[in-house]
Amino acid sequence: MDAQLKDRIDQLIAGSPVLVFMKGTKLMPQCGFSNNAVQIFNALGVPFDTVDVLADPEIRQGIKEYSNWPTIPQVYLKGEFLGGSDILIEMYNSGELREKVTIALAS
Repeated sequence: MDAQLKDRIDQLIAGSPVLVFMKGTKLMPQCGFSNNAVQIFNALGVPFDTVDVLADPEIRQGIKEYSNWPTIPQVYLKGEFLGGSDILIEMYNSGELREKVTIALAS
């Protein structure tokens, strides 16, 4: 990954406490896994931002290299990579996600 793309991704992640790199937007997810992430954050009542990787092929490939994670969506909380859809569902079901988000957004 070139330095310019890494800087761009760094800035996106730094610009939002909760950021989801996903297919589509939070108003119109373009895949079921991305929709899962949107529904989870909506259920938690947490404000979050999204980056539509379908609109930017460079980001779509770059975020996979950046996180060393092969799939979309990818969720970042205060700059920390949490994981994708399956991990998010597990964390939501166990209550861990609500706790992490509450703590991160309070600081």
